[in-house]
Amino acid sequence: MTIPTIQPGILEPIPALGRAVEFHLLPEADAESALRALRRIPCDGRCVIGLGAGLVHGRMQEIPGLRPFPAMSGPGWSVPSTQADLWCWMRGEDRGHLFHDARALDLLLREGFEPVRGLDLFKYDRGLDLTGYEDGTENPTGDEAVAAACLSGTTPGLDGSSFVAVQQWRHDFVRFDRMSGEQRDEIIGRRLEDNEELESAPASAHVKRTAQESFDPEAFVLRRSMPWADASGAGLCFIAFGRSLDPFEAQLRRMTGQEDGIVDGLFRFSRPLTGGYFWCPPVGPDGLNLMAIGIPRW
Repeated sequence: MTIPTIQPGILEPIPALGRAVEFHLLPEADAESALRALRRIPCDGRCVIGLGAGLVHGRMQEIPGLRPFPAMSGPGWSVPSTQADLWCWMRGEDRGHLFHDARALDLLLREGFEPVRGLDLFKYDRGLDLTGYEDGTENPTGDEAVAAACLSGTTPGLDGSSFVAVQQWRHDFVRFDRMSGEQRDEIIGRRLEDNEELESAPASAHVKRTAQESFDPEAFVLRRSMPWADASGAGLCFIAFGRSLDPFEAQLRRMTGQEDGIVDGLFRFSRPLTGGYFWCPPVGPDGLNLMAIGIPRW
């Protein structure tokens, strides 16, 4: 299966370095002019662009399935919503080049958007979380990745597009370090030493909470998460692409015990700080294809 219109950075492997920036539309900005500026961003895999529901709905347009990230809370856990209008995931292999790409993006967008959050990301080893456990072990690959990540067979302007769920999780490494190796394995549901799934893992194990094939319908997403670390702490920037936001939300509701009262073991040492949903437009020969939200080609 080949979907030539998907933003290439969605399907490409996780880069060595990244920067995730979220923006709000400036109150005085003209939304159409601001959106047109997005089409000058090179669609070459160095940047993935996502639009929030507020930005789309503010133009009296609708992308079926796009909605704000839902805030949730319960005993011992909280999932915040920090929905922004625009999400940009910069990708690169050299920190200097990434700096200049991010600077060029800021200059391009500054007349219409203001940055509200920025997070520097990196790849750890072969794609590990900072806990040492492998992230995204059961990610779909090849045609299955394309099928999970992007829309097809819909309408021009939507085909090749994708949805993305983004959360910044902060790990409590003091608490994590106090746990035994066995306790850590049971939280994740896999052995650290060989990444093998534990048949005897408790029902709260992360692997059991999020087993994509165990949902009805199945909840497959394409994960592209990357670690982060700065003066405020460290953890994982969770990034999951899908042809719909429903699979991610089904996993999140099960993780938080809303399905059966069992909360994911991850909450024993980690907490989400942010949460946002975005629609990633397809690309055409002239850059981002925004016809689905009423922005014609050049």
